[in-house]
Amino acid sequence: MTGNAETDGVLPLQVAEEDAQKAEQLKDEANKLFAGKKFDEAIEKYTQAIVRNPNVAAYYANRAFAYIKMELYGAALRDADSSIALDPTYVKGYYRRAVGNMAMNKLKEAIKDFRSVVKVAPKDTDARNKLAVCEKELKRREFEKAITFDEKKRSAVEMIGDVDAIVVEPTYQGPHLPESGVTLEFAKDLLAHMKDQKKLHRKYLFKILLQAKAIFEAQPPIVDITIPADGKITVCGDIHGQFYDLLHVFDLNGLPSPTNLYLWNGDFVDRGSFSIECILTLFTFKCLYPNAVYLSRGNHETDDMNKVYGFEGECKAKYSDATFKLFSEIFNAIPLGNLIQEKILVAHGGLFSRDDVTMDELRKLDRFKQPGSEGLMCELLWSDPQPEPGRSPSKRGVGIQFGPDVTEKFLKNNNLDLIIRSHEVKQEGYVSDHGGKCITIFSAPNYCDSVGNKGAYIHITPDRKLKFNQFTAVPHPPVRAMQYAGPLGGMM
Repeated sequence: MTGNAETDGVLPLQVAEEDAQKAEQLKDEANKLFAGKKFDEAIEKYTQAIVRNPNVAAYYANRAFAYIKMELYGAALRDADSSIALDPTYVKGYYRRAVGNMAMNKLKEAIKDFRSVVKVAPKDTDARNKLAVCEKELKRREFEKAITFDEKKRSAVEMIGDVDAIVVEPTYQGPHLPESGVTLEFAKDLLAHMKDQKKLHRKYLFKILLQAKAIFEAQPPIVDITIPADGKITVCGDIHGQFYDLLHVFDLNGLPSPTNLYLWNGDFVDRGSFSIECILTLFTFKCLYPNAVYLSRGNHETDDMNKVYGFEGECKAKYSDATFKLFSEIFNAIPLGNLIQEKILVAHGGLFSRDDVTMDELRKLDRFKQPGSEGLMCELLWSDPQPEPGRSPSKRGVGIQFGPDVTEKFLKNNNLDLIIRSHEVKQEGYVSDHGGKCITIFSAPNYCDSVGNKGAYIHITPDRKLKFNQFTAVPHPPVRAMQYAGPLGGMM
């Protein structure tokens, strides 16, 4: 064998018969792993098959499918492109690329490829349905853009109006927010109320949201946290609308208090169908203990993700469109990161496409907006670590991948000890990379009711010692994940 198509760019390459046979064997092994939902292991086997024989379009298309299952859409698109380059008539290559573009909200590109698939395979119901959904969604967005072009944008606060004038009906059976604001008793009553799948009255919801909004807006982009001498802070990763697992964390670790601090590191909403309950819980305790409860914004605290993966739909189903718009404005105000004891940076995603980024620069970021698809704010929310030195294009298609040397240089330049980030499912709930300098924490066990992973959280004491704690998923009411997903999310 003379080379690798992924790096050489010369097709086709000469492949020995022995390598071709071994590649087929590896592909069959990968297919079995895929069927068993062991997608990361399947990717490794497909990769080995490609190394043996880089001339087979199906290997790339199959690996693209596994990447899609792991939501690594950037990598899926690159594999789909390779598959099509090898065989422009291979329909699955176009289908994988269409699905990847659909997941990344690139609707025009998705429509083009779905049309190619349907033209060759007119009886492919799945492709026809996805094409119809993409075309309908694109028309809806273009219509919305057209009718709002000259319309003055109203804030959510203007849309909601006078909250104090909202009447609480006598038939309402839930907790009543005291005039003085959130109390511990109210917070406990709210958790019990929501555990029974009951809603907080919209008047009290709006009052809590507006108070949380004011608190976040007064905070800087990077918040400094000092752990009290007699306390600890618990750092949690993604919870993704898994409210009953969030309650389980409280059962295991206690409710927030001035000595039992919490930091939730983004992706509070989407996918899980109890996102309102999750985010309302966090905001309630933020209002109760503003100096003991901290949040970092995640890539799912953004409009584009919320429209696809369920939070917008959940807001509209349980409350109103104005409710979602208010959440959107609050998400724009949530800090981008937190610095614990001056030494531990906690942010949702990861590091940057250049080496000279300083904490001072991060402290000056304008965060009151959507993060976009490039720049420091985007990378802080989207990037992932990699074992190899240097940087690579993101497998997600947004942000970058950064190696141990990048981490080491950033920490040294900014006089930091380590980075704690989230953003990735880990089978054990956490993983330590880059020589222990880059830690991933994930707190949504059995993610989307299907992955089977553990959740985890980290205790940090004033002397900056870390203790990892794992937990498993608990039962929840029979409401499926992605129940409220938008048309695109529902198709994936």
